[in-house]
Parts: sequence; C-alpha cells; structure tokens
Amino acid sequence: GLTHETHRKEVEQVYLRCAAGAVEWMYPTGALIVNLRPNTFSPARHLTVCIKPFRDSSGANIYLEKTGELRLLVPDGDGRPGRVQCFGLEQGGLFVEATPQQDIGRRTTGFQYELIRRHRASDLHELSAPCRPCSDTEVLLAVCTSDFAVRGSIQEVTHEPERQDSAIHLRVSRLYRQKSRVFEPVPEGDGHWQGRVRTLLECGVRPGHGDFLFTGHMHFGEARLGCAPRFKDFQRMYRDAQERGLNPCEVGMD
Repeated sequence: GLTHETHRKEVEQVYLRCAAGAVEWMYPTGALIVNLRPNTFSPARHLTVCIKPFRDSSGANIYLEKTGELRLLVPDGDGRPGRVQCFGLEQGGLFVEATPQQDIGRRTTGFQYELIRRHRASDLHELSAPCRPCSDTEVLLAVCTSDFAVRGSIQEVTHEPERQDSAIHLRVSRLYRQKSRVFEPVPEGDGHWQGRVRTLLECGVRPGHGDFLFTGHMHFGEARLGCAPRFKDFQRMYRDAQERGLNPCEVGMD
C-alpha cells in the first residue's frame, strides 16, 4: 500500500488460482478486487467460499461485491476469534476497501479463504443448517466422504462464547478415517484415541452417555463437526441400506 498515493482511489485486481490460501495486504490504501478462479472442473454455482479474517486484521472493510452492489462481510478491525463468513461463488467476489487513516502506522488486512464443493453432503449440512440432525442418506455419505469418521463418546464439552464455538473432547474406540491427525493415541496405550472437534455454540452440545458416529471436515486447520448420530442408529441405517444394496462404501461394524 505504500506505493499508492493515499488521496487516489486506486483499485487493483488480484487473481487467485488456489482452492485455499490467504491474502495479506500491508498498509492498505485504495481497494483490492480479489478474484477467485480455482483450477477445478466444478462450475462456480457448485462452490462455496469461506473467509476467516486474521485476529489482528485492520485497515480495511471486506465486502461481497456483484455488479457494483456491496454487502459488508467483515468491518475494519473485526477480527473476532473463529469468525467465518461463507457465500456462494456465484454471489460475487471480494472487494477489500481501505478505510481512511490519520497516521502512517503499520496496518495489515488479511484473511484465510477456502473453496468448498457443495455436492459434499456433510458440507451442505454444515453450511445450511449446522445444528439439525442429518438424514439417513446424509449420514451414509458422510461416513464415506468426510475428512474424519470415528466411533466414540463425548468426554467433555468446553463452550467458548467469545468464538461462538464449542469444543467437543472425544474418546475414540474405532477410527475409520482421519486427516491431519485430529485424533492421537491415548497415553495409556489401550487402543483408544483422543481428540477434539468444534461446532457452533448455538447447537448446545452437552456431554452424553453412549457411543456416537462422529464425522466432519477440516476447515481452516480445525476439525468441524458434521453428522453425528448415535452409533446404534448408524448401525440400523447401514444395515438397512446394505440389504437394499445402497451403501456408498463398506464400513466395518465390528
């Protein structure tokens, strides 16, 4: 931003080809138009964009822009922990406009972004109605396509109002799939794993007895909860679908 004259309203175009990444703009002046053009076969109408501002982001407002109309996504200085904004790629692009400053102090506007293919059932569930129970079809697809799928129990729930999030601490007896080592072996070495996943505070998750099937995806380096039925209900769904030959993948029930 120091290369711009502050009194001129210069607008620069930025083109990003990655499915995930970050934008960092130091000494912001004028404005940036951030064009997301991922190298993917999925058309724009099938992609959702999520952005997460840096904790100390300041110096500019972040808008969703389409045909000249602006909708404010992140006001200047609103770097609340865990704040994530999502929108369909067909709804427009990102317009980052510097706010007037009285001094030349260092400011940095920045955010992480991810592109999500909307045909993934658990992503659809998470983005549209994250607290509602999943249908049988959504559960069966989630166990096959999620970044993690485990059988386990809830040990503790930690609510974090400042993030509008809840951290669910899990003890896992069966690990079907995981990415990024969300779950690690317990120190006792009894064949169990432990780890935590996050969901929205508004979902009101509480510790409960019994085993559940926990599925979900990694977003911005964190495990986010998707479908999570009781394990006995998942067994019923799986066996019913198996009898009809409708299971999208094989899962061990032992």
